[in-house]
Amino acid sequence: MRIGIVNDLGIATEALRRVLARRADFRVAWAAASGEDAVAHCARDTPDLVLMDLVMPGMNGVEATRRIMAASPCPILVVTVSVGANAAMVFEAMGHGALDATDMPSLGGEENGGADKLLAKIDLIGRLTAAPPRPLPARAPASGAAHPLLAIGASAGGPSAVARLLEGLPADFAGAVAVIQHIDEKFAPGMADWLGRYSRLPVRIANTGDTLQPGRVLLAATNDHLSLRADARLDYVREPAQLPYRPSVDVFYKSVADHWRGPIVGVLLTGMGRDGAAGLRLLRDQGHHTIAQDRATSAVYGMPKAAAELDAAVEILPLDRIAARVRDLFAQTQTASP
Repeated sequence: MRIGIVNDLGIATEALRRVLARRADFRVAWAAASGEDAVAHCARDTPDLVLMDLVMPGMNGVEATRRIMAASPCPILVVTVSVGANAAMVFEAMGHGALDATDMPSLGGEENGGADKLLAKIDLIGRLTAAPPRPLPARAPASGAAHPLLAIGASAGGPSAVARLLEGLPADFAGAVAVIQHIDEKFAPGMADWLGRYSRLPVRIANTGDTLQPGRVLLAATNDHLSLRADARLDYVREPAQLPYRPSVDVFYKSVADHWRGPIVGVLLTGMGRDGAAGLRLLRDQGHHTIAQDRATSAVYGMPKAAAELDAAVEILPLDRIAARVRDLFAQTQTASP
């Protein structure tokens, strides 16, 4: 894997070089000391991965990410001092297509675990597009009446796309909302708060034992998979352990296909890889309405593309039309209810 480093501090660049040198299969393609340099380097020599700092003089990492993903798209991992303190910038960068974020390892990172965490993140990104979607075994949908559910899946580019969708839902939205976003568990509470700035509905992280209630948004919040149990309560499960996507959209879609007793609208937004495509197809096969984001408005056209290839989406829509379509579908559901 050829990796580009973007950081304005020489000591930080050296720390990253030392971490990458621990792996024979990693090579530093180039190092840029500013956002402007990073954009230019990517245009001339697009690497397999960019390690992007956030806080830099001039063009910061958020704007550099936006420009790189628009002109020379490639996987970007945010690596910066105090990710927690810069959570808003992290979500903005992810909204432009960055895949994940982690704290900067120090020169002594081998001792504090920082180096191992960074290498694990890089390995995970390397696995994201390795496996094609596999059909999920179907079960008969659960019977009985229940309120409708909006199930949203997203990855790279997802935070801003999810925020845009939630922003378009009314305060009296009649359905329950669940969001599965590929994000490290340490950032989930901050993302729930951040999404709450855009949503008229309350947003919080999902806890084990929660139920999906109308007018409330629950966000998957651990590195295990969020799943709906047969008793209609949420749980976190480790299996399938081999999946690189954690939490997995496919696992959640499969669980609601098996156990949710009401109508489901499945929406698959921007993201790298193929997670959610097979699950969206399962929902469609059971008669639920499914929507995938279109290529033009996706920051990373991976997951929606996989869904389109599987014919998993009833509709493929630009991001700015999805919320209105969801409102129409839920209004139709209410009208059809006795």
